[in-house]
Amino acid sequence: MNLPIQTITADFCVAPQLEPAAMVTAAAAGFRSIINNRPDFEGGASQPTSTEIEAAALAAGLSYRHLPVAGGFQSPDEIAQFKQLLDSLPKPILAFCRSGARSGKLFAAANQR
Repeated sequence: MNLPIQTITADFCVAPQLEPAAMVTAAAAGFRSIINNRPDFEGGASQPTSTEIEAAALAAGLSYRHLPVAGGFQSPDEIAQFKQLLDSLPKPILAFCRSGARSGKLFAAANQR
């Protein structure tokens, strides 16, 4: 499986929606943490849930956090929570949402704080 990632920094990348099976690939690629920024069922019933992805991430030896945020607006509190995750999770970190853009916006906003 090939990960459709976009590198933002040496320690942070973003990706579109990931399947549970991608967690093994992410670990093999050297990632140590996953942040899921997509609310469950945002894309409908076929979207894997955070619980499913978390189980696969933990089984692959990855740290996992779910910080669901809306696509069009990220609140100051959500940005602060994302910053805390960036500061505390093992690196490198792979964050994902529907397209990767939301996770990238959160990263940019968190680093402007």
